[in-house]
Amino acid sequence: MDKLTDYRPFENGHMTRRARTGRSTAKRIALLAFAICALAATLGLGYRLGHSNPGLPDWIPPRLAAMLGSHSSHPAGTGPVIYYRDPDGKALYSRDTRTTPDGRPYVAVYASEDVSFDNPPETAAPAQDANSGAKRILFYRNPMGLPDTSPVPKKDSMGMDYIPVYEGENDASTIQIPPGKLQRTGVRSEPASLRVVTRPVRAPGTIKLDERRVAVVSLRAQSFIESVENVTTGDHVTKGQPLLRLYSPDVASAGAQYLSIVGDNSGTANLAGRKQLIDGARRRLENLAVPADVIADIERTKTVPLTVTWTAPRDGVILERTAVEGMRAQPGDVLFRLADTSVIWVIADVAEQDIDAVKIGATATIKLRSLSGREFKGSVALIYPQVNIETRTTKVRIELPNPDGVLLPDMFADVEIASGAEKPVVAVPNGAVIDTGARQIVFIDKGEGRFEPRDVKVGTRGEDYTEIRDGIGEGDRVVVAANFLIDAESNLKSALRAFTDGEKSK
Repeated sequence: MDKLTDYRPFENGHMTRRARTGRSTAKRIALLAFAICALAATLGLGYRLGHSNPGLPDWIPPRLAAMLGSHSSHPAGTGPVIYYRDPDGKALYSRDTRTTPDGRPYVAVYASEDVSFDNPPETAAPAQDANSGAKRILFYRNPMGLPDTSPVPKKDSMGMDYIPVYEGENDASTIQIPPGKLQRTGVRSEPASLRVVTRPVRAPGTIKLDERRVAVVSLRAQSFIESVENVTTGDHVTKGQPLLRLYSPDVASAGAQYLSIVGDNSGTANLAGRKQLIDGARRRLENLAVPADVIADIERTKTVPLTVTWTAPRDGVILERTAVEGMRAQPGDVLFRLADTSVIWVIADVAEQDIDAVKIGATATIKLRSLSGREFKGSVALIYPQVNIETRTTKVRIELPNPDGVLLPDMFADVEIASGAEKPVVAVPNGAVIDTGARQIVFIDKGEGRFEPRDVKVGTRGEDYTEIRDGIGEGDRVVVAANFLIDAESNLKSALRAFTDGEKSK
């Protein structure tokens, strides 16, 4: 008590050594009490986590998680050791045992603790007797696809069980893929079916006049145009409609000769000779292209007209008029040019690689940019026997009716020519065919993750389906999605087989 009474914490404004020592001791006691409480709380948390949840939260530090995990009641892993991981939970793994820089061993990860999407390894089944009806196991193959087999069940260096190969499955060309991998990659198959495969050939086109329906009005003798009817370029005329009146000395002379022979009845004794004279005079008028109705008027009226009316030779639209009143027309001068537009042509420029798909008589659909919403149907009449060296296209002539005259020459058109088989053929989706350039293959789905590559001969390739002429039949299931995975597996298997065969030959 005297010491306590004599205790003076301050002397002259400064703490004494004894006071400082007492305060330091109190601080140590407080820190020790806090550490004891924190340790108790940590142990309690670890006990609860270990008994309630096999996994620890992410906010637990790695070393504390490893310490708590060691006291957890989570069941130990089963199966072979797959790999070893860092004890602190870092993304560090090892195939063999190893230690951290501070000497702590890596944690073993067993098969049951590893995440896998594949089916669990198949357990070896004893060989079945031939009379029991079950498939007999021929051998066991390497689970990684290596060219390694075993007559008895075994494991590889990674601890994976060898896969049994049953009787009827020993096909060197068959690819086996685990169902889990198929599900992840989205492999899908569907049966080949009978379909009408069409592929429209699209090409630009231009509307042209039918060359066989174009006519000109010209004279075969020197003439003078007396008058021209009220028709001009763009007007529609009918066959026999008057176009102009002209005077021709040659026509008048031939008409007078014909009239004199027809009207002369003195030489009736020689009827055969007279008939020849009449036919010769008439032929001269016809050679001058005098219309038949004008010759009939000469015979009927017994007079030669001063002027002759020239008529339209066919129905059509006047494309050109050069006839002018009072002009002198020389033989061969074109006075009128007209065309029948009831049937027109569409000249399409088809790419060189599409020419083989275009056939004579194929249906063509014409769409005009100036007549949106309207379609015109025609048929292929001719494939021109020449390829344009600059554009690498071939001209295809399409004929189609034009009854209302809305299709005008030199219009631009979009042409779509139907091609392909008219009858149903065996077809598969376009994605099912793998074209390597040298050959085309499809993968046949044999079920249970087994696939077989099959060479096929393709025909018409449509927008959605491809014709198969040889290799598969109707009902065969083919892979239509993710077949690149199966193709990669097939190539790997072939490469390994070739490597093994090369090793054996040495």
